[in-house]
Amino acid sequence: MGITVTDQLPSPPHVATLVVDEALTKLEGLDVISRTLGASIERAGTSRPFIALGASTRVEIEIPKFGEAPPLALDVSSSESVADARSAALELMNRLTAATRWRIIPMFAD
Repeated sequence: MGITVTDQLPSPPHVATLVVDEALTKLEGLDVISRTLGASIERAGTSRPFIALGASTRVEIEIPKFGEAPPLALDVSSSESVADARSAALELMNRLTAATRWRIIPMFAD
């Protein structure tokens, strides 16, 4: 039993991206976010670890491809709406800015 052409694929989550101009690995970045929020890293040890920000929101880190310079992309996703993702991203940005020296820029698509 597999997916057929007529099966509905799950819709992608709504995403708001924050760009961080820091030279960190994905795990280092997740560790800083985890400590700042007092939250645990889910699916640690997999290729797609994340930190839950709320019931419907989470953050994952995308790192530059081999040979590319930083920045890191913090992808905040929501199963609810783009507005929910953006709100959670801005809250995360405020908390990280207060706790670190990271320069964070919201990169929200219009």
